[in-house]
Amino acid sequence: MCSASPLVRLDHVGENCENVTSTNRLLKQREQSQPGASDTGATTQSVNVASQKASIIGDKVRSLTPREQIYNIPNILTASRLIAAPFVGYLVLHEQHKWALALFAYAGITDLVDGWIARKYKLQTVVGSVIDPMADKFLMTILTVTLSINGLLPVSLATLILGRDVSLAVAALYWRYASLPAPKTFKRYWDFSLPSAEVHPTTMSKYNTFLQLLLIGATLAYPVITADNHHMGIMHDIGLEKLDLAQFMTYFQVVVAATTAWSGLSYAFLKDAVKILGKDEQLKLKQGRRGRAIIGVTFGSVVAAAAYLALTKDLPKKKEEGVVA
Repeated sequence: MCSASPLVRLDHVGENCENVTSTNRLLKQREQSQPGASDTGATTQSVNVASQKASIIGDKVRSLTPREQIYNIPNILTASRLIAAPFVGYLVLHEQHKWALALFAYAGITDLVDGWIARKYKLQTVVGSVIDPMADKFLMTILTVTLSINGLLPVSLATLILGRDVSLAVAALYWRYASLPAPKTFKRYWDFSLPSAEVHPTTMSKYNTFLQLLLIGATLAYPVITADNHHMGIMHDIGLEKLDLAQFMTYFQVVVAATTAWSGLSYAFLKDAVKILGKDEQLKLKQGRRGRAIIGVTFGSVVAAAAYLALTKDLPKKKEEGVVA
């Protein structure tokens, strides 16, 4: 008669009963015919028991790890912004600025709507707190690159914006790995229904995000306005010329550059920007310091590189165009 060890999962016992019996018979025959076979049988049994224990422990860990319901309207709207971002970049590269501006407006509206729905109907999730700024940054990254390629955005400002995002992303990768509950596997690392850290944007970061989006929108609108005689006629009637618009855009770019540098460095100095989940307070403090150090070193280098590009490339170009004295 086949008896099952209490360590074996019940749904496997019935179907494996005959295999276990026949295996035991073979092992006994080998023990009788081969010297030292009993040791081999004992080793095989130990390996099987260890494998069963590992499987049970893994199932237990997965069952005890908290998970969230991530499929809701706010997260779906956020996902739609992620999908729309590459299309906006394609339109910019092909100088379809009107369509790019329209799709950019859709992204901005859904960004406001998904947050309102999440707060009103208590649908906030940790994954939402991650992918919402991720969608904004994905759109910003694509537009920053494409507008810079087309010459509508200074290279120094593009470097600063992209460098800030890369610096924060590197720190986020570290924080995710350091704070992820064991076992630390590749699959669990990218499973955002397993919360391990929460990002709380700083006040300056919120202002900077708004100003960056406003600048990108204005940069998309600039060729639409200046290429249309009717729009330029309206601007002329209120006393504005194309050069005035170009100067305004330059000043706006300087303001955004300053807020971008400030907001990026704020993550290196403020302790409350990222909340690491867990019970070991000393470990959480150590992980927080390491992440902030990563931001300080990487983004500090980016600020220096952007300043160099502004002085050697963008400023001389603006002087040639007559935008700055």
